Amino acid sequence: MSETAEDHRLACVALNLVNGVGPRLQTTLLERFPNPYDIFKAPASQLMSVPGVGKKLLSTLDANNHRDMARRELEDCDREEISVITNRDVSYPPLLKQICDPPLVLYCRGRILASDQLAVAIVGSRNCTLYGRRMAEQFASGLARAGVTIISGLARGIDAVAHRAALQAGGRTIAVCASGLLKMYPPEHSNLALEIAQSGAVISESPLLRQPTRGLFPQRNRIVSGMSLGVIVIEASTTSGTLHTARHAMEQGREVFAVPGPLDSRESAGCHQLIRDGVQLVRGVDDVLQELGPLMEPVQVQKPEQKSTQVDRVLDSNEKPRDPPPIRVPRELNLSDQQSMILNLIETTPILVDEIIERSGIEPSRVLSTLTILQMKKLIDRHPGNVVTRSKHV
Repeated sequence: MSETAEDHRLACVALNLVNGVGPRLQTTLLERFPNPYDIFKAPASQLMSVPGVGKKLLSTLDANNHRDMARRELEDCDREEISVITNRDVSYPPLLKQICDPPLVLYCRGRILASDQLAVAIVGSRNCTLYGRRMAEQFASGLARAGVTIISGLARGIDAVAHRAALQAGGRTIAVCASGLLKMYPPEHSNLALEIAQSGAVISESPLLRQPTRGLFPQRNRIVSGMSLGVIVIEASTTSGTLHTARHAMEQGREVFAVPGPLDSRESAGCHQLIRDGVQLVRGVDDVLQELGPLMEPVQVQKPEQKSTQVDRVLDSNEKPRDPPPIRVPRELNLSDQQSMILNLIETTPILVDEIIERSGIEPSRVLSTLTILQMKKLIDRHPGNVVTRSKHV
């Protein structure tokens, strides 16, 4: 009998419930036993051959019926309207699959959308200053209004400010928790978590009732950076746990940005250290969008309170509602409506400039000036014969 998606989900939850099996050991076990249920059926001799497996873990597997525990866990999820996402589900974040030791399961309150591939993490000090709050608000609200999903860790300080600013801007935000979703930490952010779930998502790899412990927060941080195209660090001391997130991002090949602060501020010393070590200094949203690399695949991004303009309707004489054009690289979010419309007439196959002018319905001089701007932004390439193509670098 072939394994169904629900069978796989139950097996993944069962493995995730085993005490003493963290993300690294989960990955190691699944390299040896691709089907999670095979782990529970394997003889002790095979399990002991896996690095990291000892007698204590074998005793735990023998002493508990993890299949029944997983059924009860899934029943609790249904009752609490929490979904359980495995790496076989289409809603599992594609970027997260690329990291070392990706979460076996994600507990999710709310929804993860395809457009959340266009995401930036904002992290920083729990003891933030007024300056740090102001910077977090500016970056989070500006990026959210541009259509970028804001990811953070629901912690006190910069994290909470970033989540709230994204919500107030009408954008999407995702909170990644260290503890289980029924043991919200910090507890005073329970209402904030519910607000986030209404228009975004609150997620965790921890079982529902897992209490917050010190070791869970570094594990959580790899998910924050792993779901993001880049990480913005706003206020971090030289001993801040925020720097762990920056290191995770570097190891995962994500962009890392640091916001400078007053030179004599302890809370900005970690940011200054990152900048000194070569991390990109950013002054605003435009700097971030300019430096982010291309998406794994084009996504449609609906900006908050997006309204159609005359340019949006040039190609649609019937004035029918249209989906926003797909975004292939984040810096496209900086384009004007006219620039975006003309760019989306251009593909990787050559197209004559005269054809672009005809299809756009815009004055030739405006089209030519727009093509020059798109070339300067490295979004298109010009070729002999008065033809253009999408840039190979996006």
